[in-house]
Amino acid sequence: MVHVQVHVQEEGGLEDILIFMVVRTTALAFYKRVCYSELLRMKKVQFITQGCSANQADSEVMAGLLDEAGYTLAEDAPLVVFNTCTVKGPTETSFTSQLAELEAQGKTVLITGCIPQSEKRHAALKNHSMLGTYEIDRVVEALKKTEEGELVQILGRKNRSRLNLPKKNRNNAVEIVPLSHGCLSSCTFCKTKHARGELFSYQPNDIVRHISDAVKRGAQEVWLTSQDNSAYGFDIGTNLAELLEQIVSIPADFTVRVGMANPEHFATFLPAFLKIMLHPKIFRFVHIPVQAGSNRVLQDMKRDYTVEYCKELFAEIDAALPLVTLGTDLICGFPTESEEDFEETLQLMREVRFDVINISRYWPRPGTPAASLPQIEGRELKRRTREVTALFHDIAEEKNRRWIGWKGEVTLREKGKHDSFLGRNFAYKQVVLPEAGLSLGQSVESEITHVARFDLRGRPVSITDNDNEIGTVSQVEAFFSPS
Repeated sequence: MVHVQVHVQEEGGLEDILIFMVVRTTALAFYKRVCYSELLRMKKVQFITQGCSANQADSEVMAGLLDEAGYTLAEDAPLVVFNTCTVKGPTETSFTSQLAELEAQGKTVLITGCIPQSEKRHAALKNHSMLGTYEIDRVVEALKKTEEGELVQILGRKNRSRLNLPKKNRNNAVEIVPLSHGCLSSCTFCKTKHARGELFSYQPNDIVRHISDAVKRGAQEVWLTSQDNSAYGFDIGTNLAELLEQIVSIPADFTVRVGMANPEHFATFLPAFLKIMLHPKIFRFVHIPVQAGSNRVLQDMKRDYTVEYCKELFAEIDAALPLVTLGTDLICGFPTESEEDFEETLQLMREVRFDVINISRYWPRPGTPAASLPQIEGRELKRRTREVTALFHDIAEEKNRRWIGWKGEVTLREKGKHDSFLGRNFAYKQVVLPEAGLSLGQSVESEITHVARFDLRGRPVSITDNDNEIGTVSQVEAFFSPS
């Protein structure tokens, strides 16, 4: 509790009385603000976030704004901000199930994100306040009104930047930076377009300032995210390669991960992109979602490229960026996918040999053109998904073997299972190292001795902490060994 005392002489003129009144008014206003802040601090709010890194970034901004307004973030609280995703059917099912549990517990829930923005009449949203994807900076207003018993719907579509706002990062070492909102595509299977709309790129200077501030606060990795990174800047006269050149010029020690980028937009800036991707501040990791290996299916999906174009693109990237980690997305069982089309997808996998594949069984999303088509039977969908998964597992482990014997720096990011640490090398490959003598945040000169499907396994050779070498592994082990 804050106590405010104001003293004034018993005898004084008009000037003393006026001074007293001004001081008293100011002190009482300050007192009210402090008391209100203390009252808010007693209010705890819980975040539940579904979906992609862009959604995670939105949650971090909303959490930062609520924290600045005086709320306390907690893992379990009577107030809940539920940031939703509409990409897949199972994700939406999970949302409705979790929401029912929260309702049964008597919690007050503000529903945000893609579901309310794209489908405000969704049955589960009844009797809940809603905040869409465009106006997350109004989360404090929305939550306060909801607490007061008002059902709010803030679902406007006015584009605005969400950079350089207060944030509460889930991981202080990682800064997720949205480059834009919306995209240039009109995919027939995609519901996200309904929620995020047309492309609205943020200004390069704002992005650079946001990243500069983040690395000053201790961010070591910067994840560039959006609905389509390769479309960045097309609406404001720039492109992804030009933005990366500005980002790597920031005078600080950090590494950039470039997120998902659709194939068709690379044609206009590929040489510049390949050149800047060799910069040591950028992970040699490229995620290009091809979705299918059949031109006929791609046309039905309204994907504006061909399989042949993608093969050439992947080959150019592989040739220009040695040991690049190449990722993609594949949808199994799109409604018009025949058995021949499916075999073409398997053949594409064999030819390109991706390091990472996000494999999705097709899920019809309400309101999308593909949802109105005759659907492939569920058992067949599962078979195709299993077959793609099995082939990928074989390719991934076989391709990882090229890393055996590699020596290089690995930065430790998180604890793993069985007394291990997990880190990333320059190509964003996950590396598992034994925990003994190591600690989070260290950079470890490592040697890869064996591999698995999804990671590399190795041993430390020497350890660096804050750019100062600690010593060889044998020296470290000797230091930590009991005498």
